[in-house]
Amino acid sequence: MAELAEEIRNAGGPLRVRGGGTRGLGGAPGELLETGGLSGIRLYEPGALTLVVGAGTPLAEVEEALSAEGQRLAFEPMDHRGLLGTSGAPTVGGMAAANVSGPRRVQAGACGDFMLGVRFVDGSGQEVSNGGRVMKNVTGYDLVKLMAGSHGTLGVLTEVSFKVLPTPASVATLVLPGLGLEAAVEAMSRALGSPFDVSGAAHLPSGADGTAQTLVRVEGFSESVAYRSARLSEMFAPLGPVVERDPDLCDALWRRVRDVEPFHGRPGDVWRISCKPSDALAVATRISAEDLLLDWGGGLIWALVPEGTDLRARLAPEGTPRLGGHATVVRGGAGLPVFESEPAPVAALSAGLRKRFDPRGILNPGLMA
Repeated sequence: MAELAEEIRNAGGPLRVRGGGTRGLGGAPGELLETGGLSGIRLYEPGALTLVVGAGTPLAEVEEALSAEGQRLAFEPMDHRGLLGTSGAPTVGGMAAANVSGPRRVQAGACGDFMLGVRFVDGSGQEVSNGGRVMKNVTGYDLVKLMAGSHGTLGVLTEVSFKVLPTPASVATLVLPGLGLEAAVEAMSRALGSPFDVSGAAHLPSGADGTAQTLVRVEGFSESVAYRSARLSEMFAPLGPVVERDPDLCDALWRRVRDVEPFHGRPGDVWRISCKPSDALAVATRISAEDLLLDWGGGLIWALVPEGTDLRARLAPEGTPRLGGHATVVRGGAGLPVFESEPAPVAALSAGLRKRFDPRGILNPGLMA
């Protein structure tokens, strides 16, 4: 950490912060600063559900260690390599800095919700530590949540501590075949509004046989999963649900959602749009994408569009109310900003934070401005 702090203090210009290099750098200029040397599991206490790990540690190493103890990262982080055509290995720091969260976010929460503490070096080369190894640590400012999703613009993570959870004993996925978008959004809403503790609700444009699939997942103890999946099957009986109980096949289905596999190897730009699930159909209609994948019950829309398409303009055409939340360029974008422009009051707060933590403006400059 001291070596990294010195390198940042002595930097004569912008720095591009990179972990495993699996998500790209969003066009940020500057000298490359890699964090791969900050690797290794520093502390793992399965009984306390606590993990402390260096930011440069490959995510696969962490998942292997957790799996050996029957535990996991509950927020199901995405692997971007297939979608972006990148190599390298996802790292813990990159995951935390981007707040990467998968289909289980609708039940468990996001990556940042499981981060207990962070150590990082800010843009002035100062070493900062915040949080701890227990959920009740509330001393000082909550820099943990601030760093989650900051994409390396406020500081370079060196160490992160997480709360981990046991891997459920059983899983079941209801597959509703051939639903149109409107029916799929309605079905996901019903599932998430039910008392059956759904841990995933997604709509794939095409399954293995080319037919659209709407997926609903439940996890937990075997008897509970059997009961809840049976009740959900009764609820959706007119839609012809198929219940998949094989854990490996369920994992494959949800990896397909998590990693947006239907868009792998296909030409075009990829956007990620957040919205209220109740607005999903209206958003989908307005953006008129070539293909769509819906996650989080419709609250997250992945859109495949022709190269150079500006979906932000489609979401807010002149004279009409804006639809959707953040629209983020994930692949392509023809020079468009990666992130949405913030409203003036929020932009002022963001600028103030960047000035406080990176007064020289050298960490991934322009990436989130």
